[in-house]
Amino acid sequence: MAAITLTGLKKSYGNAHVIKGVDITIEDGEFCVFVGPSGCGKSTLLRMIAGLEDISGGTLDIGGRVVNDLPPKERGVAMVFQSYAIFPHMTVRENVAFGLTIAGDDKATKDAKVAEAARILQMEHLLERRPSQLSGGQRQRVAIGRAIVRKPQVFLFDEPLSNLDAALRMDMRMEIGKLHKALGATMVYVTHDQVEAMTLADKIVVLKDGLVQQIGSPMELYHNPANAFVAGFLGSPSMNFLDVDVQSVAADTVTVANAALKPVTVASKGIAFAPGDKARLGIRPQYLTPAEVGRGQLQGKVALTERLGAETVIEVTLRDDSPLIAALSRDAVYPLGSDMELTFDPAEAHVFAQADSPMKIAH
Repeated sequence: MAAITLTGLKKSYGNAHVIKGVDITIEDGEFCVFVGPSGCGKSTLLRMIAGLEDISGGTLDIGGRVVNDLPPKERGVAMVFQSYAIFPHMTVRENVAFGLTIAGDDKATKDAKVAEAARILQMEHLLERRPSQLSGGQRQRVAIGRAIVRKPQVFLFDEPLSNLDAALRMDMRMEIGKLHKALGATMVYVTHDQVEAMTLADKIVVLKDGLVQQIGSPMELYHNPANAFVAGFLGSPSMNFLDVDVQSVAADTVTVANAALKPVTVASKGIAFAPGDKARLGIRPQYLTPAEVGRGQLQGKVALTERLGAETVIEVTLRDDSPLIAALSRDAVYPLGSDMELTFDPAEAHVFAQADSPMKIAH
């Protein structure tokens, strides 16, 4: 297996700068997820690692070798695409063995490697079927099996589950997690789904507009987001953001309030505020709880209720007409239009500058 180091990596198409100088280190055997909205550059970055896109600047090191100018077949990587890319006229066995056939491996070697991959992916019973006889999840297993038999240094996954329905996506997500544990391989995975990122990754790289916003473990990013973009992207339902005014500042805290929020003191986390500044207060829906009349930090009226079984999600219209989402107990029942007061632990809240603060990286 191999570590991957991206140093000042850039990609431009003429005057369009897509990747604007990216520095990432992925350790040997690590599961690293690139996550971000559409157009952030995550798939382009993956294709640069694979050798499917030229590098405009910087260096790419895989396993101690600078591979900027090496063709894909010499980089020691295998890629699993969103579209499966398996041949409809071939059996599963022939599809999985295709790369070995091209490389000129003998039949005994191919059979042994295909059998091993089929065992790992629990698809021995599918080897003589054709793709038209397979479900979407089974086709994705074939694509993964074709990568496994090559025994690459690095596995690259480009949104491999986006074509599957929700239940199958969860099953395949678990299978890919088990595969990583079984192989101990370095894996780089691209997705726009923050649930996939949180559940699969050892390390998450959050991208926006071709720049890294933050790098760290899932829980590091969840509990200590570098800026409002990262905070809002990770977590479901998304973090609430309230526009607030800074009332006072202490050594490492700031007191904020607005028309719907009673004054609350939260950690400033190194951001320099001054009284009178505008700021954004972030509160995750899971950290809001109902309060008795007159005791809540936030007051409003129930605008929407969604009972999901495990929890009840409500939208509250605050006094200043801004919306707030709260994820409450599964037994919670609140009639539409009823008065609602909510409270939260200030230690669980985050304060950000009105515009995202400069990027900081957590390694």
